[in-house]
Amino acid sequence: MAEPRFRRPAMLDMEEAEQIEGDIDPADRALIAHETAHAMVSQARASQDPALVERLVKLVDEEGIDTVAMLWSKAEAHTLPGSLWRLYMIREWVKHSGDAVARSYHHGVHAAHVRHAIAGVEDPPGPEEVQRLADTILSGVYSGDLAVALERAGAFCRVVATGVAFEAESDEGHADERAHKTTMRAAQLLRTGEDLETNARMWREERLD
Repeated sequence: MAEPRFRRPAMLDMEEAEQIEGDIDPADRALIAHETAHAMVSQARASQDPALVERLVKLVDEEGIDTVAMLWSKAEAHTLPGSLWRLYMIREWVKHSGDAVARSYHHGVHAAHVRHAIAGVEDPPGPEEVQRLADTILSGVYSGDLAVALERAGAFCRVVATGVAFEAESDEGHADERAHKTTMRAAQLLRTGEDLETNARMWREERLD
């Protein structure tokens, strides 16, 4: 019987995941990132194999976030590998922090109802609902309309960002340090949402490399 592989703990936070350093030579990292991203997406979309799509959706579960980080974490935001890295980070985030993400999403729905409609989270948006959305979005990358998947992910980030900003405002004057951190998180989520929406347009224009 083979010995189990050692796996470092999965990161629980999008900000922490951003700090992971890969051990690939920087000169080769960009080429590897683009080639692996395009190979995975094109092969999965060509095969139309549901089992393959499911394995790719659960890539981090099997290989660990560090492995994915070594491939794509340093890719430019407006690229295919950069898109995949952000989508896998979102999936990890909602997997490990589903209650908090669902709460922020709920707070943001009324102020961002159009984005909520695009994201397509089931009502009421609880932890299981946001986790299902993350899986559905990744499935769409490998077997559906990739631009729509990116738009849904971008809209999801924007709704959560709106909710997080509301939470930061509620903390002001009561827990200022927490409010500052929460405000920074909202800005990061908003930036991620904007990047994913830009990438959706670029994919439709055949410019997402």
